[in-house]
Amino acid sequence: MVGIVLAVVVATKLWKSRGGNSDDVFSAMLWAVLLGIVGARLYHVISSPDRYFGEGGDLMGIFQIWQGGLSIIGAVMAGSLAVWYFCRRNGIKFGAFADAVVPGVILAQAVGRWGNWFNQELFGRPTDLPWGLRIDTDQAHQALPATTMEDPTFHPTFLYESLWNLLGFVALLVLFRRFQFRQGLIAWTYVAYYALGRFWIESMRIDEFNKSTQYPLADLGLDWRLNQIIAFIIFVVAVAALVWLFLKRPVTEEAIAEEAEIYTPSVREGAGEKAQADDAAVSVSAEADSESPQEAEPDKGTPSKD
Repeated sequence: MVGIVLAVVVATKLWKSRGGNSDDVFSAMLWAVLLGIVGARLYHVISSPDRYFGEGGDLMGIFQIWQGGLSIIGAVMAGSLAVWYFCRRNGIKFGAFADAVVPGVILAQAVGRWGNWFNQELFGRPTDLPWGLRIDTDQAHQALPATTMEDPTFHPTFLYESLWNLLGFVALLVLFRRFQFRQGLIAWTYVAYYALGRFWIESMRIDEFNKSTQYPLADLGLDWRLNQIIAFIIFVVAVAALVWLFLKRPVTEEAIAEEAEIYTPSVREGAGEKAQADDAAVSVSAEADSESPQEAEPDKGTPSKD
């Protein structure tokens, strides 16, 4: 909940700085949070079927979200669809709006990861590093791995991801202020950045709730966890989208200057075109006025034919 509040505050400030309305953020976030929770649960259930289906599974456990099991990947996917629908319905350019929202989202993820510390879950392999995480075996939500260490401590993967997200938050803010013209650039950068971090962090985790889908490519000799595969696919898609954005219009000083000037009035669909049409109408009107014949005062020195 703290993360959601921070996301709304950051997104509101950034969206208003681009000429948007703060009400847009509150309305969009309402849709995103509600559908995001549904998406987070669905992704968890699909990727961890052993707990709910088959022998020993509990179908009613699907609805018991207070028992844990919400995936940030599913939340972002479903939340993005909700925001896209909101933008389409209200005539807002999705790329421009997403650019203003994602810095707050990754900040919310940095805060939310500390829930794993309170739950003592999703930690990494054993380590003797000074910042190793000590687990209370009476409260741990996952079984401790076999280890030869006398007093084992584990990699705090939640902390690694939280710090990665905080660094990403700062980087996205810098990009947001520098690249004001290329809509969608910040959003796709966020997707690529988070997927890259999630990939290497997943490689350190040792939880195996979903044994049937834990290593789906093991028969091919690839010991990637399911979430690693998903993160890799998302990263490739995001990088491809970024390349397309830059190929669509190469970055030049003229392009930066031109698009930065028209960005603010174009946060809504058709707003940029309307502004250009209004400017053209004013220009045509001015030209017509300058070319229309004026009533000349009669020359007092010239006698009238009458």
